Amino acid sequence: MCGITGIYSFNEDIELSKSNLTQSLNELTKRGPDSNGYAFFHNLALGHCRLSIIDTSSNASQPFFDETRDYVIVYNGECFNYKELQQQYLSHYDFTSSSDTEVILQLYKKIGVDIFNVMNGFWSLAIYDIRNNKLIISRDRYGEKPLYYYNSNDFFAFASELKSLLKYPIPKEIDYSSLYTYFQLTYIPAPNSILKNVFKLNPGHFIEIKDDDVKINRYYQIDKTKQNKSDYDTAKNEVRNILEKAVEQRLIADVPIGTFLSGGIDSSIVTALASKHIKNLNTFSIGFSNNKYFDETSFAEIIAKKYNTNHTVITVNDEEIYENIFNVLDYIDEPFADSSAIPLYILSKNVSKHIKVALSGDGADELFAGYNKHRAEYIIRNKSSKYHIIKLLAPLFNKFKGNRNTKSGDFLRKISKFNNILSTNNVERYLKLCSFTDASYVNCFVLLDSNYKLESNERMIKYAKDIKDKELGLNDFLLADMKLVLPNDMLYKVDMMSMANSLEVRSPFMDYNLIDYVNRLPSSYKINSSTQKLILKDSCKDLLPRDILKRSKHGFEIPLLNMFAKNFKSVIEDNLLEKEFIINQGIFDYGSISKLKESIFNGQSNGDLQSFVWSIIVFQYWWKKYFEL
Repeated sequence: MCGITGIYSFNEDIELSKSNLTQSLNELTKRGPDSNGYAFFHNLALGHCRLSIIDTSSNASQPFFDETRDYVIVYNGECFNYKELQQQYLSHYDFTSSSDTEVILQLYKKIGVDIFNVMNGFWSLAIYDIRNNKLIISRDRYGEKPLYYYNSNDFFAFASELKSLLKYPIPKEIDYSSLYTYFQLTYIPAPNSILKNVFKLNPGHFIEIKDDDVKINRYYQIDKTKQNKSDYDTAKNEVRNILEKAVEQRLIADVPIGTFLSGGIDSSIVTALASKHIKNLNTFSIGFSNNKYFDETSFAEIIAKKYNTNHTVITVNDEEIYENIFNVLDYIDEPFADSSAIPLYILSKNVSKHIKVALSGDGADELFAGYNKHRAEYIIRNKSSKYHIIKLLAPLFNKFKGNRNTKSGDFLRKISKFNNILSTNNVERYLKLCSFTDASYVNCFVLLDSNYKLESNERMIKYAKDIKDKELGLNDFLLADMKLVLPNDMLYKVDMMSMANSLEVRSPFMDYNLIDYVNRLPSSYKINSSTQKLILKDSCKDLLPRDILKRSKHGFEIPLLNMFAKNFKSVIEDNLLEKEFIINQGIFDYGSISKLKESIFNGQSNGDLQSFVWSIIVFQYWWKKYFEL
């Protein structure tokens, strides 16, 4: 995995200096610490930082030119079927490297942008046709690799990360509609970013630039019209077959490889399948010595023992978590407040000392209906017995909000949230289930013009466009998650936290053959009145012990509220939420912020308070980094 950057000038007066590109590349060095390079043309500059995974020699260094030097590519990602493509389309070509980069460039020359439909992997890339002065920029189908861009009358610039993009002469103005959305979701969905006129390329799209013409085209979308009518047993066997191949393909590397092993179903399946191909596979899990509710290492050790892996448990305490929080805050360049990024950063930091590539189980929950919200939605749509029981006991549950810090508190939090969505329609309910903080609560704190809130609301409705008003199945819900939650929260988090530590993470569940197949299956194959991830569990039940198969979903979280009240107190009180700063900043109502601080320091932990507080801390830290003079 790597980092890419570039600038295309529409105005020959603009200076494409080496300094600009060098500064942009410097911001990407953790993504690609092994080498970097750049190339200049009459109206274009391209840069690349390399993390060497396949063909680690200098033969595969980038920017990579073809033999005629008429085409050049900068590429961040992996194409797992590149050998198959090479044999199918380019068997007579004499390659100078053994990298997937050269295959992609030569195949583009042969079939053009149709290449994106046959590549199996993840990527953000740019290919420049020098003779025709045409630049193609592409992002993978599901958004595993990020790509930011800025388009003006004078130039078009792009980069793997926002911090890199901002080294070009781009104005910094906050998009307050994005900010309002952020405080609800804890992230900012594509195509928008935290800055006006700076965008993220949507997954499954490519940009074509020729002279001063910029076009954005879609090359892929999940097909929601075709239904797979295979019987259950046939589908179950096909899921297993596709997953087996997806794991095997993602073990291709010229560097040490291993797996993240949380002890959950998804990472356990990946580990079990990978162990068929790698003896004494390296596996890694993270545990929390100060809070056993968040510690899952005992389940990970069951799998490690079963498959005789070379297992490493990374145990951290509250002090170590606190120390690494600032590393996370320093690396992210756009407000992003999914707190599970912190343990993922710590895990990646330690894993990168041993290997350069790790397989993960990301994507399985969205694909097979694994989240608690999927269970809640199923109960409501199908009006099961649990629905009627909770509705009957609603007045009692209204008295409790719970918290995320204990098993009983988390149960009460979930029941309270479930009760609050009982009377909503499908679209409203989807957005509430995706949100950590309700808009009405956010309104108590932020001083934003109503037009920004209206624009944010319109965007939110678009995120739920796949949700159907009258639907008993859950495929529409899962499709919406694939488009909203997966690329903008889960995959973004994995990319940023792993790349901050120069570690490549691959998920077999993101294989497009698997996703296309499973998305067309009836939702009854994925969830029923008693079981979630039904067909995944049945297809792989021979691989997993009963204790793993039957265990409930557990989030990858950490208890932050105690740190807010102790370790973080001075940072909150004297810096990020200091009275004069808040008033001069003009974004928050200080009266509400003052009451919030009182709640934090008094140890209150109701509902999703932790998530909202963390989202404010993340934003304030980011604001000071990029806007405070």
